[in-house]
Amino acid sequence: MLDRLMALFGSDPDAGDTHQRKHHDTHELQMAAAALMVHAASISGSFEVRERDGVRAALMRHFQLAEAEAEELIEEAAAAAAQTTELYGILKKIRQHLDPDERVAILEMLWEVAYADGVIHDYEANLARRVAGLLYVSDRDSGIARKRAIDRLDAG
Repeated sequence: MLDRLMALFGSDPDAGDTHQRKHHDTHELQMAAAALMVHAASISGSFEVRERDGVRAALMRHFQLAEAEAEELIEEAAAAAAQTTELYGILKKIRQHLDPDERVAILEMLWEVAYADGVIHDYEANLARRVAGLLYVSDRDSGIARKRAIDRLDAG
């Protein structure tokens, strides 16, 4: 998945700073995903330990990050989330740079975070439905992502 993300950015082979641009763009996309997850985890009024653990696990698995890298992303995302509640820019970046299957994977991460504390709050469910619409994920695919997230959490 990370290779696919890297391939999405900076496809100009003649550019001297292609690697640096790829790294920057990949980090921005990871930040966007982390900010979305942190927002989802804290929308119920608190950012609990289990929810933070869920965000970390989802980021590590999805982006193949080390625990320290995922934790750093969470810290950056939490600081950014404290300064804004605007999600459209985050979702626009995700929508523009990821194909439909990858957007479903981001939504699956969101469902995992929403269920991380064992309870889905109305605000979390509403957020997931809005995000699905803004990422152009169908109701069917959103339901499948939700089920996979629940199954993954139940299994482990």
